[in-house]
Amino acid sequence: MAKKRKQRRDTLALVESPAQLLNVIEWAHHHDALKQTRLAVLPPREATTRLQLESMADLAREAGLAVSWYEPRRSAAAMVAVAWELFPRLAKAHRLVVGDPFSRFVQAVLPLADVREVAVVDDGTATISFIAQLTRGDRLARWHLAAAGRDVVVDLLSDHARAFFTPSVRDARGVEVFTAMPVQAPEGTRQSANTFAWTRSRFGPPAVTDTVDVVGTSLVESGVVDADHYLAGVRAVSQRFGAGRYFAHRRENDAKLASIASATGLAIVRPDLPLELAVRRGPVSRLMVSYPSTVMHTLPLVLADTGIDLAVADVPSEWLGGGAPAGAGDFLTTVTSTARQRHGLV
Repeated sequence: MAKKRKQRRDTLALVESPAQLLNVIEWAHHHDALKQTRLAVLPPREATTRLQLESMADLAREAGLAVSWYEPRRSAAAMVAVAWELFPRLAKAHRLVVGDPFSRFVQAVLPLADVREVAVVDDGTATISFIAQLTRGDRLARWHLAAAGRDVVVDLLSDHARAFFTPSVRDARGVEVFTAMPVQAPEGTRQSANTFAWTRSRFGPPAVTDTVDVVGTSLVESGVVDADHYLAGVRAVSQRFGAGRYFAHRRENDAKLASIASATGLAIVRPDLPLELAVRRGPVSRLMVSYPSTVMHTLPLVLADTGIDLAVADVPSEWLGGGAPAGAGDFLTTVTSTARQRHGLV
């Protein structure tokens, strides 16, 4: 009897958040590459994110991906050890899939990768910044940290990363962006649409209740929006629509959520999976209201077969915190307006 041929894992994916991991599964499903993809999970220290990553890792294994868990953030020595452990896989991979092109650890190991193809999967609104910076030839920096201080090492890593993600005839490397965001990839970069086909086939459709949910954001935690203004806004939205639940972003802290619950009476829900999967499992309300965030672009795709209405609330300029970067208001307005135009949001 002939031996069963062992499946080659010639694609290596590096992810640091639950949303990135979900979008690697979506990318692999889109390209029929679930069995060819090896996933390296590089978790942060934050507990809620780690729990969601563990749940997502189980789903990835069920889908057919090979999953390995690393701990590069325990110490400087651990970071070096993980980079050394990943080196053989980076050297042998034909394709590299990256969830966060702004990650310093990812940027540090890119020189070890001699791949013919690289794909950047969706990381939410960060993808909008990434494409804009890549198109302009800027150094890569998260949009809400653009004004932060820099150093020589950071600049070198950023410059190399920008070159790595830029199509080059000399390097003969193909570059793909897999996204649900309203972007246009630079010339020479392939762009594939993330329609959340795997998510819709794996979960739901959900049961719909005659209630209203508010979707939380991490704009306060990232220093973009003032906490008191955000609390007042959530209170106003919950009163206007008679909302009952508040879906917390994984980065929202317990003290802030306790204040929201006390001021509004909303029941706080901390999903154990990214919101895109949580709402597909249901039950979900007939109306979901959110401030500017990634979900305004993903939930219309995820819930396309449910009849659920989605509404988006604006962030007035006076809400911006003292540490908000220049252009933060314009960026949030762009996120909101494009969601309304693309998906007909309320």
